[in-house]
Amino acid sequence: MAASERRAFAHKINRTVAAEVRKQVSRERSGSPHSSRRSSSSLGVPLTEVIEPLDFEDVLLSRPPEVEPGPLRDLIEFPADDLELLKQPRECRTTESGVPEDGKLDAQVRAAVEMYSEDWVIVRRRYQHLSTAYSPITTETQRERQKGLTCQVFEQDTPGDERTGLEDVDDSQHCSGSPEDTPRSSGASGVFSLRNLAADSLLPTLLERAAPEDVDRRNEALRRQHRAPALLTLYPAPDEDEAVERCSHPEPPREHFGQRILVKCLSLKFEIEIEPIFGTLALYDVREKKKISENFYFDLNSDSVKGLLRAHGTHPAISTLARSAIFSVTYPSPDIFLVVKLEKVLQQGDISECCEPYMVMKEADTVKNKEKLEKLRLAAEQFCTRLGRYRMPFAWTAVHLANIVSSVGPQDRDSDSEGERRPTWAERRRRGPQDRSYSGDDACSFSSFRPATLTVTNFFKQEAERLSDEDLFKFLADMRRPSSLLRRLRPVTAQLKIDISPAPENLHFCLSPELLHVKPYPDPRGRPTKEILEFPAREVYAPHTCYRNLLFVYPHSLNFSSRQGSVRNLAVRIQYMAGEDQSQALPVIFGKSSCSEFAREAFTPVVYHNKSPEFYEEFKLRLPACVTENHHLFFTFYHVSCQPRPGTALETPVGFTWIPLLQHGRLRTGPFCLPVSVDQPPPSYSVLTPDVALPGMRWVDGHKGVFSVELTAVSSVHPQDPHLDKFFTLVHVLEEGIFPFRLKETVLSEGTMEQELRASLAALRLASPEPLVAFSHHVLDKLVRLVVRPPVICGQMVNLGRGAFEAMAHVASLVHRNLEAVQDSRGHCPLLAAYVHYAFRLPGGDLGLPGEVPPATVQAATLARGAGRPASLYLARSKSISSSNPDLAVVPGSVDDEVSRILASKLLHEELALQWVVSGSAVRELVLQHAWFFFQLMVKSMELHLLLGQRLDTPRKLRFPGRFLDDIAALVASVGLEVITRVHKDMELAERLNASLAFFLSDLLSIADRGYIFSLVRAHYKQVATRLQSAPNPAALLTLRMDFTRILCSHEHYVTLNLPCCPLSPPASPSPSVSSTTSQSSTFSSQAPDPKVISMFELSGPFRQQHFLSGLLLTELALALDPEAEGASLLHKKAITAVHNLLCSHDVDSRYADATVKAKVAELYLPLLSLARDTLPRLHGFAEGSGQRSRLASMLDSDTEGEGDIGGTINPSVAMAIAGGPLAPGSRTSISQGPSTAARSGCPLSAESSRTLLVCVLWVLKNAEPALLQRWAADLALPQLGRLLDLLYLCLAAFEYKGKKAFERINSLTFKKSLDMKARLEEAILGTIGARQEMVRRSRERSPFGNQENVRWRKSVTHWRQTSDRVDKTKDEVEHEALVDGNLATEASLVVLDMLEIIVQTVMLSEARESILGAVLKVVLYSLGSAQSALFLQHGLATQRALVSKFPELLFEEDTELCADLCLRLLRHCGSRISTIRTHASASLYLLMRQNFEIGHNFARVKMLVTMSLSSLVGTTQNFSEEHLRRSLKTILTYAEEDLGLRDSTFAEQVQDLMFNLHMILTDTVKMKEHQEDPEMLMDLMYRIARGYQGSPDLRLTWLQNMASKHAELGNHAEAAQCMVHAAALVAEYLALLEDSRHLPVGCVSFQNVSSNVLEESAISDDILSPDEEGFCSGKNFTDLGLVGLLEQAAAYFTMGGLYEAVNEVYKNLIPILEAHRDYKKLAAVHGKLQEAFTKIMHQSSGWERVFGTYFRVGFYGARFGDLDEQEFVYKEPSITKLAEISHRLEEFYTERFGDDVVEIIKDSNPVDKLKLDPQKAYIQITYVEPHFDTYELKDRVTYFDRNYGLRAFLFCTPFTPDGRAHGELAEQHKRKTLLSTEHAFPYIKTRIRVCHREETVLTPVEVAIEDMQKKTRELAFATEQDPPDAKMLQMVLQGSVGPTVNQGPLEVAQVFLSEIPEDPKLFRHHNKLRLCFKDFCKKCEDALRKNKALIGPDQKEYHRELERHYSRLREALQPLLTQRLPQLLAPSSTSLRNSINRSSFRKTDL
Repeated sequence: MAASERRAFAHKINRTVAAEVRKQVSRERSGSPHSSRRSSSSLGVPLTEVIEPLDFEDVLLSRPPEVEPGPLRDLIEFPADDLELLKQPRECRTTESGVPEDGKLDAQVRAAVEMYSEDWVIVRRRYQHLSTAYSPITTETQRERQKGLTCQVFEQDTPGDERTGLEDVDDSQHCSGSPEDTPRSSGASGVFSLRNLAADSLLPTLLERAAPEDVDRRNEALRRQHRAPALLTLYPAPDEDEAVERCSHPEPPREHFGQRILVKCLSLKFEIEIEPIFGTLALYDVREKKKISENFYFDLNSDSVKGLLRAHGTHPAISTLARSAIFSVTYPSPDIFLVVKLEKVLQQGDISECCEPYMVMKEADTVKNKEKLEKLRLAAEQFCTRLGRYRMPFAWTAVHLANIVSSVGPQDRDSDSEGERRPTWAERRRRGPQDRSYSGDDACSFSSFRPATLTVTNFFKQEAERLSDEDLFKFLADMRRPSSLLRRLRPVTAQLKIDISPAPENLHFCLSPELLHVKPYPDPRGRPTKEILEFPAREVYAPHTCYRNLLFVYPHSLNFSSRQGSVRNLAVRIQYMAGEDQSQALPVIFGKSSCSEFAREAFTPVVYHNKSPEFYEEFKLRLPACVTENHHLFFTFYHVSCQPRPGTALETPVGFTWIPLLQHGRLRTGPFCLPVSVDQPPPSYSVLTPDVALPGMRWVDGHKGVFSVELTAVSSVHPQDPHLDKFFTLVHVLEEGIFPFRLKETVLSEGTMEQELRASLAALRLASPEPLVAFSHHVLDKLVRLVVRPPVICGQMVNLGRGAFEAMAHVASLVHRNLEAVQDSRGHCPLLAAYVHYAFRLPGGDLGLPGEVPPATVQAATLARGAGRPASLYLARSKSISSSNPDLAVVPGSVDDEVSRILASKLLHEELALQWVVSGSAVRELVLQHAWFFFQLMVKSMELHLLLGQRLDTPRKLRFPGRFLDDIAALVASVGLEVITRVHKDMELAERLNASLAFFLSDLLSIADRGYIFSLVRAHYKQVATRLQSAPNPAALLTLRMDFTRILCSHEHYVTLNLPCCPLSPPASPSPSVSSTTSQSSTFSSQAPDPKVISMFELSGPFRQQHFLSGLLLTELALALDPEAEGASLLHKKAITAVHNLLCSHDVDSRYADATVKAKVAELYLPLLSLARDTLPRLHGFAEGSGQRSRLASMLDSDTEGEGDIGGTINPSVAMAIAGGPLAPGSRTSISQGPSTAARSGCPLSAESSRTLLVCVLWVLKNAEPALLQRWAADLALPQLGRLLDLLYLCLAAFEYKGKKAFERINSLTFKKSLDMKARLEEAILGTIGARQEMVRRSRERSPFGNQENVRWRKSVTHWRQTSDRVDKTKDEVEHEALVDGNLATEASLVVLDMLEIIVQTVMLSEARESILGAVLKVVLYSLGSAQSALFLQHGLATQRALVSKFPELLFEEDTELCADLCLRLLRHCGSRISTIRTHASASLYLLMRQNFEIGHNFARVKMLVTMSLSSLVGTTQNFSEEHLRRSLKTILTYAEEDLGLRDSTFAEQVQDLMFNLHMILTDTVKMKEHQEDPEMLMDLMYRIARGYQGSPDLRLTWLQNMASKHAELGNHAEAAQCMVHAAALVAEYLALLEDSRHLPVGCVSFQNVSSNVLEESAISDDILSPDEEGFCSGKNFTDLGLVGLLEQAAAYFTMGGLYEAVNEVYKNLIPILEAHRDYKKLAAVHGKLQEAFTKIMHQSSGWERVFGTYFRVGFYGARFGDLDEQEFVYKEPSITKLAEISHRLEEFYTERFGDDVVEIIKDSNPVDKLKLDPQKAYIQITYVEPHFDTYELKDRVTYFDRNYGLRAFLFCTPFTPDGRAHGELAEQHKRKTLLSTEHAFPYIKTRIRVCHREETVLTPVEVAIEDMQKKTRELAFATEQDPPDAKMLQMVLQGSVGPTVNQGPLEVAQVFLSEIPEDPKLFRHHNKLRLCFKDFCKKCEDALRKNKALIGPDQKEYHRELERHYSRLREALQPLLTQRLPQLLAPSSTSLRNSINRSSFRKTDL
């Protein structure tokens, strides 16, 4: 044994993962104090192995509870009343039971009657409803619990209440003056207005100097108030998809109904009213060719007409007066018709004659036809009197139901928000398996349509030859055709009014098909509605639940053609005979309408003069409970004489026949073709059939079958299946013990009985499915009885256990197979589930079992099983005895007597377990398919055994015998193995088996030895672990194991099962040497850490051993979060959801409401904290910026936890361990400890999983015992504590409030879907998705009727899958979501704050406290900076004040950044709109200043930082309220004045100065507020403020960064980049002052290549600031790294703007710094980015791919513009902006500002005359301008980028003529060129720059012509030289140059300017220049033609020749003009003429 254990251990060790070994070895080598701890606990037993659990029962006995009675005591053991037995009365729909009363019933009927009247036997686990399986946490339940939440107040939700200040334009304050020129407002006014403000309320205790402990205590007490009791109620409900444990108790078995339709017959009216007419309604399905309901008979005759039948009528029973009926349709289809048949009293003449008057006479002609009518009435009266008991067919019609349902339309088909809600179990159960027919074109629902009233007017007369159902189906099929033959027939006109509507749920006055009163039936005298029995079109699989025993008789046809004598008007009488005497006819035939309820005889309608009539009649009979051999149906055939002739009888019997109803004990049904005897049958005929030729009898047609009739039984007593009949008969014979017995042809003796019984059991599988399902309860009951009470045959006990077990397996399988459509998501058949839950009981009549089992039983059984266990031991023994000597008398006390005693009291669960274990493969396969059923049967059997035998007080270890537990163990092992082996072959089955096994074990925990069950669980885990090593797809197995764990943990006493109240035994350290004692010093406590506490917070051996289930669950989570786990994202989600689900259930469980109890519960989840902490690097980064997450940890991480290979060299022992055989390097089951490299590279968690994990962590922190958390924190090592803080930081980020606006915005896209896509993909790739989830998902997608849109994956729309599935939420829902989210954010933040306080208290005394406290403060600061509620901020600021007062050195000696951060946060809250936030923020800010002052009278730092913070705040915050901030400034002033402690110092004065300074900055920035909507003006203002801070580099830098972020927001990346370049230049200047480093830029000059504007930043020099002064340039940016950051940002912005060339220039300054710092990683990245930039430049060389900007000159004119009046700017707009766009934008903006009809756009570009403008209006002139370069510039500006960067000069041209028009003749066309110069080069740090210089040039007409010709020549040259050549473009340009039709073309230009030599010699030069241009032009035309000739194909030759012809004409015309000689050219004059820009004729304007 020891060896095998040892081997197993070694085997497990091999699975230990490389990473773990590496850690372990490296720790042992390094002896790192903090890591050795872990090795002793966690690595004692690796996580991949399940630790041996404690013996639960022993623990409870051995450790008496230490707690007082109360809620904590209740956690220790299950409650005493955990199990209870209920007897629930079976629901009876009717007021009477309907079960036959008479005593003499045979066994089968008696069994049925018993079964239908027994109560349900239910074993209830009293607390089961508290389990997540039965009361799941769903969105709805969460919504319910969220009622009554207090609304948290958030800054971002409070509406802005400031003035906009734009109304009063004339007020000088609001003029948007050019920001450069207005001086900053003077301080005086500011001081004055600040003095007059009212302060906020002061905090009363703020200025008291109390002890820190008192302050902490007070803060904590305040924090405890108004807290949300349940954290997880505020978080979205767990994902339903993962809820594998979800169960519901099955609905009790109920009678089956389809969709029910109520039909009311209102009136029937003919044109003439002369006689009674009787109606029948029934449903027919044309497609199935089947009548699908019984008949409903109605009588709408008036009382006077009914009076005609007085002679024949008895008093009608009320049940026959019904006029409305409820039809049930299980399979709705478009082919169902409601057929109405009418009959009348028999009369002389055939049907056509009788119909004639109805077809001919009209009501209108009543007077005219008076005599005829009278005659008809008289005749009718005579016939009624004489023939009143006979009917004849009259007319029929049909209503197509589908038309009514669809034409009327559904009542409300618009689905509600739960559109895709799956039908409940009950609904599906009631609808039954017909679900399958609801698809495609069959979709046709009768359950929801608007009620309709129909008037049917056309009836068709019945035709004597076509009365059968076959003919009817032909007619109905024909009716559906458009050209129906029926329509051509002349109808019988009548009006039948009927109402058709869906039947209401509880209709009053209803009668069942047996005429029993259905509840509610208020008054027996009310006119009833009849429920009409359905004959479903196809099989319906539902068990019988009530007694029903009906027989329907359908006579089809009769053939008397060969019968002699007068046989024409034939009527058939039917009687149910109990004997052969006429008096023995039983009154069991149901009456029709207006007659008695039951009759002894009934007649078919008569067809006049027809010897071979067809019938459509239906007789309904109530079968007696006990049908005997003598019972038979007797048919008598009568000839009815219609005319009264003297001496002729009214009716003459002309034939007789009968059907015996029982044959071999079976009810006879089906079609019969019977011979008819002419004579009365002889005595004793009833036991024979008419087929037997009785002597001396005459038969019609020589004993051939002439009468066709069919019998159908609807019975819950007679199975009507040979196999079932035989089985029941045999079982009943055994019970009664009547031998010999006749079975069909054979006589059964006792000897052959056993063989027959076995054969019958084996043949049960052949039974037809419908009756088998209908009688499933009976069959299963009998099988159970055979197992438990083996029958005694021939005095011997016969063990039928095996046969019965196999039969059970087959029955279960058949039932499952036929009810597949209604299985629930777990594959359970609701019918079988209901059987086990309600109907199954232990056989033995009473619910009492013998009290104790004789001890011998156990002993003998144990002996018998000891050996190899033959398949059926008992059977073998009994057989051997009986075969040797059947008559052997059994001696009392002999072995046989012993055996018989054993066999007499078998227990079902023991027998089932045994049979299952030893079953053969075929049966086992069946059982496995439906294992859940057998498991549940066993569990209920065990429960009943305990309850009925009063064994619940027995100790659990003694409740069940050992052999049974062995069987259970074997069973669990074999089923577990099946799960594992089938996971790849049949995932669906594996999932089902896995769940069934888990539920079974979970159920056993309630009744059996819990320790033993835990050991079974462990064994199962071991099996899975062994398989995992070789599994091809481990993720699938892990998924199953996780489901298994989740189901186990869903037990209602999960907490108790984890032994929460027993203290953990400290871990037995493997060696009590160095590792466990001396080296375990922690960071904070001098003494060694408490191993007890440590093992509570780790997945240590003791923890997993004692908290067994919790340990399993958390181990699963740990393994899933392992970075090397496969299928990770799916497993992450599963494991995290499982934990979340459990915690949710604890939150809502009333048993754990008490805080002390909840703390105990939380102890079960403490390792979650360490787990989450170690998974930190892979959690979703909720905090912005990638660097946020692990910065606190790295800050504290002095040594990365002893990683062996961290230094690059591998520790040799680690290398050995990895290389050695036993350790597989690729194994997947390590659990990452510390942020190892592997941990970071593992699969990251999705946002949703991360958030859920974090909420679970918060739950533990909230509910755990604070003292315990404190002891744990004290034991943590520094890096671990750092990661814990990181975790808290992430919690704050993850649950930050998003604001109502966010909820309103998120309204169209499904975010969760995208989060989950990755997990989904992985599932698909890994194949782990499993059929169960697939099925669940599909069934969710399949809505109840399959034809609505698929709604499932619209799941949540919001970031975190908020509560509703609908996309468009109502306002209330948005409000509610915001309310819940606000509460969640507040509670999460408060939990974090509580934990931070605990950490602070822990580290008070430690040496390393500075670094820890710094990290704590960072988290506090983050919490203050995020969106928080007023409630949290009160507490957060109180904590911050306490921290600063206890540890001032944190802020004032250490890191400036923390102080800066704090100032910014506090100032932001000082500007809050919520007064409580302001109160606390002002108090904090005041104390901060006081603290700083007290430390060293050094107030400069805080002053500086607050000033900077204010600038930053005002610059970046959109909805910032300066009004509120002013109030806070006043509050601080008030504090300073009232602070007595510092009355004598300069403190108050300094505070006052600072406040006024801040007030001034505020006033300055108010203007910015006004221009929020005007980006250009806003930027100008920011620019001005930044310039105002030229002497304060920190602030200037802040403002430059503000500008950059604003630009980036607006999409101006080039400008944002420029801001960053300026910022970098600023820092470079400062660094250059500080030290002369070769690798740093020299200052601004280094950045000249990036931007020429950057020299502005050189203002920093020694005379302005000394770099060493306290508080100056102290930000993080004024360092090498800061500079690197700024440059990187600049490069990033340049890249985004497509300015790749500038990227290179930026990196030229950055690379030396990186080289100096040896930062090769960044260098690699930089060069990579450079490569990308250069590649992009190459690919986009032409430049057209990136358009850099479009430029416009904008001039403002009019006093309205204030300082902008007569200012000109060049605006840079996004690329390809049209003039109309900017024009529209500016016009719209200023119109909004100044009002309508004020703004006018000047449409032309001419100079504006101010005097001509209306002074009341505002004018804007916008002109498109192009960058201009002088010729010398173009040499350098080669590329497209060069010509778009660093632009200062812009040009626009305005054409004009002397007479004022824009365009005229060539000779008078002038052009004005305007050149604008701007103050700075574009791109700059803003997008509009003022024009500082302007020049204008006017071109004469000839100069305009020269320009035009030069342009044309350039175009030609470009088209000719283009490479590759573009023929189309070339031809276009050519056509425009040489084409003859060109208006103002080259020829015209030449003729105007070259035809005459100018008189003015000054113009000779122009004349000559134009001639040269033309020569050049001709040359280029020639080149172009030559090129074109080479390019064209043969099809364009003609076109080319045409071009050549045009060209030669042009050249000829030009020749004379170009050759004429000019007079001598003037000698060159002064140089001014040469430069075409600076001629004396120019008008020059300087602006």
